[in-house]
Amino acid sequence: MENTFEKSLEELELIVNSLESGDLRLEESLELFERGVKLSRKCRERLANAERRIEILMKDADGDLTAEAIEPENLRG
Repeated sequence: MENTFEKSLEELELIVNSLESGDLRLEESLELFERGVKLSRKCRERLANAERRIEILMKDADGDLTAEAIEPENLRG
């Protein structure tokens, strides 16, 4: 079963903290870095998919569906 966006982001944060600590062996650091890159790509892909879905669902004042560009910073809570 694939992780949710939130779980992936949480794991990515743990990886970053581990890498920043500097207490890992080189091989461990490389493995974590590789995992972090994969998680980062998955998170970016999920955000892009969410953005596309939001664009599809946007309606104008007449109730017609319109596609509007959404800036990434507007997706943050």
